[in-house]
Amino acid sequence: MSADIRIAVALIINDRGEMLTVRKRGTTAFMQPGGKIDAGETPIAALVRELREELALDARPDDFRYEGCYREQAANEPDMIVEAEAFSWLAAPAVAPQAEIEELKWLPVEGPVAVERAPLTRTHLFPIAARRFAEARSTA
Repeated sequence: MSADIRIAVALIINDRGEMLTVRKRGTTAFMQPGGKIDAGETPIAALVRELREELALDARPDDFRYEGCYREQAANEPDMIVEAEAFSWLAAPAVAPQAEIEELKWLPVEGPVAVERAPLTRTHLFPIAARRFAEARSTA
């Protein structure tokens, strides 16, 4: 079974153990920045493009570490499956909501989170971010 929506997402984790999440205009769930992979585009190229469009962030492909591919129910499109190529970056870049992004929040990767998160974000990406942050702390 193929995914209905193929995307690339960023797990941007700061040194306080918080991950950057965004909420698109007209939605309620927070999720990772990123977006759809265009035909002929690599996942990392799509991610860099989407971060520039959504957050005015000039990231480079080598800023990121590949974390794998994950499938889950899409947050804003009922009965659709999203397949996400996930990339992490330990950083706290300056970002500004652009395009369809209405709000951004840095959420703790461990402990309770008081906002609604997309299924992919909640189920797959926060556990990855927590492991990545723990790994960074243990090697610091």
